[in-house]
Amino acid sequence: MVILAWVLILGLMAWWFADFEKSQNNPNQQIQTRTSSVGGQEIVLQRNHYGHYVATGHINGMPVTFLLDTGASDVSIPSELADTLGLERGISQVYNTANGQITAHLTRLDRISLGGIELRNVPASINPATQGDEVLLGMSFLKDLEFTQRGDTLIIRKY
Repeated sequence: MVILAWVLILGLMAWWFADFEKSQNNPNQQIQTRTSSVGGQEIVLQRNHYGHYVATGHINGMPVTFLLDTGASDVSIPSELADTLGLERGISQVYNTANGQITAHLTRLDRISLGGIELRNVPASINPATQGDEVLLGMSFLKDLEFTQRGDTLIIRKY
């Protein structure tokens, strides 16, 4: 019985720490949308413990994890995730990134949403050089929005 109790305690601690780590990387898993004082939609994001804005959103109705990146021209989707999302690969294009040049495939996203902010027909790229499942939320999405940063908080507005 003592061994079973210890196994149960260790299992619960591992589950709790895994959930804690996930919330530390993505503190914006449940984004609330509100109406701004001038009538548009706005969301508030908290910076994670690495100093980045990571949030849960949707591409074509499927949940994804976004990393906001104002230095990225397009929304950049890892190749494996693009296959899961059923995205079509268009013509290839060369991009200059922080890690050097890459060749990615252009695509279009029917719908992309962050909280209650949704845009349609957004240009994106499928990046074969990116591992994992984090989507870089670049300027092809962010250019149509207004954002304000104060401390560890980012307010994004759509009018």
